[in-house]
Amino acid sequence: MKKALVTILQYVLFLGLGIWIVYHMLHELKPTQKDELVSAIESINAWYLIPIFIAGFFSHFFRALRWRYLLETMDMKPSVLNTTFAVMIGYITNLVLPRAGEVAKCTVLAKYEKLPAHKMIGTIVAERAFDILCLIIIAIIALILQLSFIGEHVVHKLHSFMNNLHEHEVTLFIVVGVIAALIIAGIVVYRMHRETKVGRIMKEMSHGVLSIIHMKKRWEFLGYTVLIWMMYLLELYIGLKSLPNTHHLSILAALVVLVYGSVGMIVTPGGIGLYTYLVAQILESVYAINRVPAQAFGWIAWAVQTGLIIILGVLSLLFIHPYNKKRDAQAGLDTAQDI
Repeated sequence: MKKALVTILQYVLFLGLGIWIVYHMLHELKPTQKDELVSAIESINAWYLIPIFIAGFFSHFFRALRWRYLLETMDMKPSVLNTTFAVMIGYITNLVLPRAGEVAKCTVLAKYEKLPAHKMIGTIVAERAFDILCLIIIAIIALILQLSFIGEHVVHKLHSFMNNLHEHEVTLFIVVGVIAALIIAGIVVYRMHRETKVGRIMKEMSHGVLSIIHMKKRWEFLGYTVLIWMMYLLELYIGLKSLPNTHHLSILAALVVLVYGSVGMIVTPGGIGLYTYLVAQILESVYAINRVPAQAFGWIAWAVQTGLIIILGVLSLLFIHPYNKKRDAQAGLDTAQDI
């Protein structure tokens, strides 16, 4: 009961944060800017949506194929189609109730493949841990490759901060002190209470990553991981090309947007509000895109990704039962013929 209450409170808190960000972004725009925002969204070249949807579909499909390799380590070999259906049902469930999607996709796959759902949970932990590691690596790569742009932005911010340092000395001292105290406290707590919830989570993440490194088909797993992130990047790069104001940006700019957008997707349910805000901020502050077209791209990118999840999720919910009913009937017929 207590755990469920905490989960609900977390959901309400982060959903509220997302809604507040949406309100704040739109409230800051003048009436003329709101009209410009609508015009900027309408200026999208709709033909670009086709390759964006294709790349988006394959990012989910490759994720399903990658998950099968983890399941194979536990002697589970579900069908490709059922695994894909389960992944999409998990995604659409996450839009309604974050974190429930992982349970949903395990439950769905277990039901139709007649596999133990509880054994699949470990593969979800391994996937999450590995994806976080991948995001950190991609963020470092993006920072290095776009240092000339990001570095200039950071230097400008630091210069502005230093000019007003006397106004922020107390705040700076407090922030540094709090961060240092949290780091030290975290290390002490982990060493003294390795079996606490935080300690167990850290252990599970490390075990998850290690299980991937030591799996027999690790290169295939890594190959699909690369393909997944390439599809994410391709979606955003094509998206940038679809708007007149962002058409000139390179694929490296799309890489930076991918990092910021991924953070937004993680924090708020379905990335609502925060995804658009972070993407717009990086486009405006680093790549000098005006506020309105920057927000327009953020809204389009979020809407396209969310729309694709809803479409594929609904289709999966509609077709998974008929597909398995037909498959079971065919299996029964084959068995009868063998006898």
